[in-house]
Amino acid sequence: MTTDIWKPNTVVAAIVEVEHRFLFVEELNDGRAVFNQPAGHLDPDETLLQAVQRETLEEAGCEIAPLGLVGIYLMEPPGSTTTYVRYCFHAALVKHYPDRALDTEILRALWMTRDELAEQSARHRSPLVLRCVDDYLTGKRHPLSLINDLRF
Repeated sequence: MTTDIWKPNTVVAAIVEVEHRFLFVEELNDGRAVFNQPAGHLDPDETLLQAVQRETLEEAGCEIAPLGLVGIYLMEPPGSTTTYVRYCFHAALVKHYPDRALDTEILRALWMTRDELAEQSARHRSPLVLRCVDDYLTGKRHPLSLINDLRF
């Protein structure tokens, strides 16, 4: 007897703050320009830390050093049947590569304050964009030692 086992999509996101401004990307999602943290799917044979570093480099042209975990979020976007588990990290900016080509769906990388982001709430990719920033600002930060990858 074969039964399909439901599996959520695993995604990572990065909160990067420099001088009270946060790193975001403006990206196309279903033909609409929206704001999000640098974020994306976990690839096979990749750790969560490697994934968030790769996604931030590919989407924003920024090399980062993860410092901790802001939170783990379970979400199913309205009108979707896909469930996501989002691991949101906070990270230090190591280096910006302004001439690096970004992923094709990325329109630009930009820096905004929390209030500037909130003013654009209709253009957030999901409610998690502001939620993760607010959680970070209220001190929700957990050590990286919380994550254990036993595959390697």
